[in-house]
Amino acid sequence: MNNRPDVDFATLIPELAMWNDGRGISVEAWVGCSGTIELAVGYSRLFWPEFIEYDGCVLFAGFSLESYRGFMEQCGGDRRRVEAVMNHRHMLDYFSHAGGSATAAQILYLGRVVKDMWEAKLYRDFLGRRFVVSFAEGPYDDLSEYEVSFWQAPVAEQMGG
Repeated sequence: MNNRPDVDFATLIPELAMWNDGRGISVEAWVGCSGTIELAVGYSRLFWPEFIEYDGCVLFAGFSLESYRGFMEQCGGDRRRVEAVMNHRHMLDYFSHAGGSATAAQILYLGRVVKDMWEAKLYRDFLGRRFVVSFAEGPYDDLSEYEVSFWQAPVAEQMGG
């Protein structure tokens, strides 16, 4: 997980330093003062999503059957490619662009955390299966390019081959 001591939360959350007459505040205290339960519930869907199995694929719950069929056709029935495209999420899609702009450091931190959490959730929900959870770290000029995705490892890798 990303609980490394080298994570500079003061850089990732500049507002921390503004609290307590400039003495700063911890991340946990800041969340307690600024966060809402509604946002926490909403973000839980990003960090710990529901996955289901359909037609041999593992996908986010609530996927569009029409999209699935379209991607199956476009990908020539390659389930791993279908999973990769249907299971990708752009990090910036979760945040309002009106509330300030994200930095690459913030997106990298969150993308790494999401990748770790999805790996843990997939392992827990689908024991005995192996997944590739991908977060390409760029660098990208366009922050909307940062995305997390997952797909099942090829069968040979599932069997330890």
